Amino acid sequence: MDISRLSVWIIAGLLQGCAPFSIGGYGPDGQSRLEFERRVEAAFRLQNRMTSKIMLLQKGEVAAKDQDAILQADQVMQKSCSYLNEYASRDIDGLSQGLLLPRRVEHTVAECEAAARVVEALLKAY
Repeated sequence: MDISRLSVWIIAGLLQGCAPFSIGGYGPDGQSRLEFERRVEAAFRLQNRMTSKIMLLQKGEVAAKDQDAILQADQVMQKSCSYLNEYASRDIDGLSQGLLLPRRVEHTVAECEAAARVVEALLKAY
């Protein structure tokens, strides 16, 4: 296969991965586009709510070891939700999300949700 034909295959693969529709649905559960958009929005809102609650924590309210667990879970959540936060930030600023960012959000939304739920459970305990 010559280099120009290989380039066409690579570009076609990238474009297919970023197509506005997805065979088998969106995200890890193969949801419809509307369901997936709602899921992404809900994950973003949950993560933001947990971040806000952590910011409001008073050091005296939570024992040091519990506070450490919450802060560690927050770090995991921030990392897990980084693509979602980048996507939202770029959307708010009217910037392009590029070709790969939407796919990265699609592949990490479940991880983001799970990490936010861990933070939520820790915060509910205190």
